[in-house]
Amino acid sequence: MSRRNKGILELLTELPWWIGVIFSAISYIGLKWIIPAIKINDPFLKGFSQALPNMAETVAIILLIPALISAFHAWRKKRLLDDLNVKNSIRDLSWKEFEEIIAEMFRRKGYTVIENADFGPDGGIDVTLMKNGSTFLVQCKHWKKQKVGVNIVREMFGVMTAENATGVMIITSGFFTQEAQNFSNDKAIELIDGDQLSSLLEVVQMSKKKPPDSTTKRKFTDTCPQCGNQLVIRTAKRGQYSGNKFYGCSSFPRCRFTKAI
Repeated sequence: MSRRNKGILELLTELPWWIGVIFSAISYIGLKWIIPAIKINDPFLKGFSQALPNMAETVAIILLIPALISAFHAWRKKRLLDDLNVKNSIRDLSWKEFEEIIAEMFRRKGYTVIENADFGPDGGIDVTLMKNGSTFLVQCKHWKKQKVGVNIVREMFGVMTAENATGVMIITSGFFTQEAQNFSNDKAIELIDGDQLSSLLEVVQMSKKKPPDSTTKRKFTDTCPQCGNQLVIRTAKRGQYSGNKFYGCSSFPRCRFTKAI
């Protein structure tokens, strides 16, 4: 099914709020002073341009409305992530809220984030991430019971190749089949299951609640020194350290780096 064309007001609600403010200001200046100052010989066009200053304020206000909507959505997504009880509530989110907290998580990690704002689940790219000249495609699978299989991973690998992206992330609230994990091992595909996602979200939440003291050196880095992927907080499930928390690489089992907290 082809996607419908969006109007300018709808597009502005999906962009950062400050873009709408700038667009409104430019429109006001253009209609109030710039266009009327242009010399026009045609009587009809000249009369129309002279009427534009009276419309400038109305047009500017109309263009500010999408900016207010965009600002509200940005505030709502921040609150959604801040108030989320990661351990108990992540699977209770709607599929759209699931995509929104993932997008917000990556914003706080310094990525430029483009969300798929079309209403309804999307089988392809849900979020696009850009950072340091690299582009990553994200597909979100808010599946509570079913495991994400290899077919979905293969499809996203094809999308990554077609879009010439740097890499792909597939994020689920559940788990991946072993076949899916095996297929991703030697490719620029990162699989993040529900447990890994919970750890990533907790790190982002804690980083806002307890910002690092700039006067002291950090005791750890959140980047794996072996492969460069994100370190996440894990809990030992067996052995003599069962129940203890530690830092582990998010690309496990491809990378088995660990560090004590």
